[in-house]
Amino acid sequence: MTPGALRTPGAAALRTVHAAAAGPASDAVGGHLAHNYHPLPLTLVAGEGAWVRDTDGREYLDMLAGYSALNFGHRHPALVAAAHAQLDRITLTSRAFDHDLLEPFADRLAALTGTEMVLPMNTGAEAVETAIKAARKWGYDVRGVPADQATIVVMDGNFHGRTTTVVSFSTDDDARLGFGPYTPGFRVVPFGDADALRAAMDETTVAVLIEPIQGESGVIMPPEGYLAAVRTACDEAGALLIADEIQSGLGRTGTTFACELWGVTPDLMTLGKALGGGILPVSAVVGRADVLGVLTAGTHGSTFGGNPFACAVGLAVIELLETGEFQARARELGAHLADRLDALVADGLLVARRGAGLWAGIDVDPARMTGRELCERLMERRVLAKDTHGSTIRLAPPLMISAADLGWGLDQLADALR
Repeated sequence: MTPGALRTPGAAALRTVHAAAAGPASDAVGGHLAHNYHPLPLTLVAGEGAWVRDTDGREYLDMLAGYSALNFGHRHPALVAAAHAQLDRITLTSRAFDHDLLEPFADRLAALTGTEMVLPMNTGAEAVETAIKAARKWGYDVRGVPADQATIVVMDGNFHGRTTTVVSFSTDDDARLGFGPYTPGFRVVPFGDADALRAAMDETTVAVLIEPIQGESGVIMPPEGYLAAVRTACDEAGALLIADEIQSGLGRTGTTFACELWGVTPDLMTLGKALGGGILPVSAVVGRADVLGVLTAGTHGSTFGGNPFACAVGLAVIELLETGEFQARARELGAHLADRLDALVADGLLVARRGAGLWAGIDVDPARMTGRELCERLMERRVLAKDTHGSTIRLAPPLMISAADLGWGLDQLADALR
């Protein structure tokens, strides 16, 4: 598909309504809206598959996919159908009552992840907070760590969300500074340094929390053998390995989960983003029953966690992943993505390329342009991407993208770099 090919029923009417309501794209941030984002200057009103449309009718190839929340593209028919069907039944019960999709969702997600227990939540940050709480309580109840002494080892360059506890162990000043006092109990070590990890662990260490691939930092890959060394260090210390697969999981890397690339099985995994199919926030912590089982009635909860609407969409997402089709597409198209980006590195247009599957971090020479400037150049060529940390941008197209569309998008990238 190329520009002009998006055909979304009702899109023209949507453009009229949204243009009148929002005004010019340049005025999108202002008035009553808090300025916690610095978006590119366009306003989107419609999307289908890998393509989106703005208020002016211009179409763009989405090479960001909502930071992997849109792994299956915009408005995937199976996901939209599941959402519509559930809207006609029941959308929310709260966990004060059960509903008919909660256990099926847990069963199917446990089977997909190869785990024993599922705790559904809403956002990725909530899933991480849940995993932290479970690890601490497990440490006290099962390991016998003295009260209020539990520690968790985390990585430099991490990104696990923006709650007050999570930013307490962030090393990104934009996310952290100005939000103290900070939550204690975390030890930060360099990502990729197994010796530093072991040195930071002691009898109080209940868990190691890690992104198998650091997404926000620029799709930073672990050194070969590192994840296996982390697993061994946790086993030796009697600590849990918690893998944050919120961005890297659910097909993005060519496997269902990034940890599979290195044959590592974590004790807990946090999931989110793509689990909601780009329709609503859905997250979960999955893992060992003896760990999640320490959370009992009243110790943790969420009004919306595991709601019927979320479970209906989540089940449809699981069905898409059970076939293996999207994982295979990420592998096959990811190889093409890597080849094209490596050619740009060889030509001197890029400094470096990292990634796995349909996920890449690319660095441009800061003397030539910033990552923001490159994203603006891409936007002019009707391709959407997002910068992070100076002259690095991330590419994460929907896994359903066609080879032709991916090739066209990479052609625009090459043109933008010249």
